[in-house]
Amino acid sequence: MCCNDLMTPHDLADIEAIKQVKYRYLRALDTKHWDDFADTLAEDIKADYGPSLGNELHFTNRDDLVEYMRTSLPANVITEHRVTHPDITVTGDTATGSWYLQDRVIVADLNFMLIGAAFYRDTYRRTDAGWKLAGTGYDRTYDATMSLEGMNFQVKPGRALATEGS
Repeated sequence: MCCNDLMTPHDLADIEAIKQVKYRYLRALDTKHWDDFADTLAEDIKADYGPSLGNELHFTNRDDLVEYMRTSLPANVITEHRVTHPDITVTGDTATGSWYLQDRVIVADLNFMLIGAAFYRDTYRRTDAGWKLAGTGYDRTYDATMSLEGMNFQVKPGRALATEGS
């Protein structure tokens, strides 16, 4: 379905289900619930997050992507990802989506904060277990970093975050 095509209730239900997958992906990422995060991804997901701190971030399967996120975003790294303006096109059992991302990463132990924005580009696949992300990545419009040193900046992790072992 695209643009001015007449959408059926089934098409609208698919779009809503895809939105829910994206929201679960981001919520699990920010709360460090890695099993829930993995559950949003197809096993053969392709992910391209572009350059990050001098490294290109490309993944070709769920296990590698989840392990990278698990080890790169431990409990002391606070993240906040918000997406808006979904533009989703469903074609049978596949779909594409574009989202506007605003994000923040706080590493208080290193006196570091990043804020930025990007456009996510996703592909989705309908499976027996529902819609899954088959491809994801983004192109940044900007990122800005700042030192928190000398600012008396404090961050207290909230109870929504997963605890060790959960």
